[in-house]
Amino acid sequence: MTFQQLAYFVAVADVRSFTRAAESCGVAQPTLSRQLMALEKELGAPLVDRGGRDGPVLTPAGEALLPLARRMLADADTARTAVAEIVGLRSGRVRVGATPSLCIGVLADVLRAFHEQHPDIALELSESGSQPLVRSLVRGELDVALVIVPATGVDPALRITPLLRERLSVASPTSERAPSARGALTLRELGRRHLVVPRKGYDVRETTLNALAAAGVEPRFAVEGGEMDAVLRLVEAGTGVAVVPDLVFAGRPRLRRTVLTPPIYRTVALARRADLAPTHAMRAFRNTLLSFLGVLSAGDGFSGDVQVLRRPESRPEDPSDA
Repeated sequence: MTFQQLAYFVAVADVRSFTRAAESCGVAQPTLSRQLMALEKELGAPLVDRGGRDGPVLTPAGEALLPLARRMLADADTARTAVAEIVGLRSGRVRVGATPSLCIGVLADVLRAFHEQHPDIALELSESGSQPLVRSLVRGELDVALVIVPATGVDPALRITPLLRERLSVASPTSERAPSARGALTLRELGRRHLVVPRKGYDVRETTLNALAAAGVEPRFAVEGGEMDAVLRLVEAGTGVAVVPDLVFAGRPRLRRTVLTPPIYRTVALARRADLAPTHAMRAFRNTLLSFLGVLSAGDGFSGDVQVLRRPESRPEDPSDA
């Protein structure tokens, strides 16, 4: 079995065509077909049903191999990157994932600072919900990700570094009257307001709806769906109110923050694969992130109720920690 054979197999699985797979891999179709047959012989089972009406279809053995092949190819790419850094062939790469609210509230400034400090390190950003980001980490498609730690625990395949404890508050437009004269809303009072909620897959959406359900409150929706930036713009326009992380209020003078009682908190963590040692570039990104959070917490950089859980001076000397 070779990485090249696995790459050919993944290409066929992705495009469902031997011709297009060969084109994407830059080889002749007979070469790709022979290598795929050799892989099937090595594994002792057919991986692709070549008689499908709409093109090649994966067999059960092929379906079982596909996620493993993707991960093996991603790990091989990571290994090449790590070795290239050490021998000085290039300066490295960091593939970073984050939830949309963290991209708005923290990561944009962190990436700017990191690029200023390490201009030759390539940065790739993926924005999604925590669950898709965790799946991408496990498959080797990301190096590190800022995710929300669920109360039920985290994937044992990941190494987690808690970073922030952040409160969720109600956002309303400053152009209208405050939703509460006392500066706080109960969940029952929130249930009488029209809500703007992001699309399914957002951690803050699930947290909000679960809290309302636990309080026996039926939510009233103004708009459902959309990304975090769209939710904030809808609130600014007076469409409704939204429950959002405190970090997103920074730099948005058209939003008013009203706290929820009882308070709802969430934990933001930095995650990476536990079975892979971090590259130099990954450690550099982690150090920049922790330093940036430390500077913010020492000054007046956070809006709302945000507590830093990990500081630069608490960083262990173990080089594998990232």
